[in-house]
Amino acid sequence: MTDEQKKMLERINKYAEEALGDIDPQKTRVSVQLDALKPIMQTIADEQGRELADVFIEYMNLASEASVASDSKMREALKDLNDGSDGNPPLLYR
Repeated sequence: MTDEQKKMLERINKYAEEALGDIDPQKTRVSVQLDALKPIMQTIADEQGRELADVFIEYMNLASEASVASDSKMREALKDLNDGSDGNPPLLYR
């Protein structure tokens, strides 16, 4: 992910916190959530001379990439916690 892509993702996520702050993402349709993000995506598209659909697709790809990276970090942290460096089995198996 380039620095420009990181900035775009951060910008959309910041907007999302404000626009979607009170909704439950598990109970709100994705289409409703994306519709709420349309203004910031349109602004970015206009600034970059791109189509809204292109910004949307890039956002979805970047968000997926960030989610995978975050999940990997969490799994690694949990693995480190459960290494059993004291000679005992990992904590999850005690």
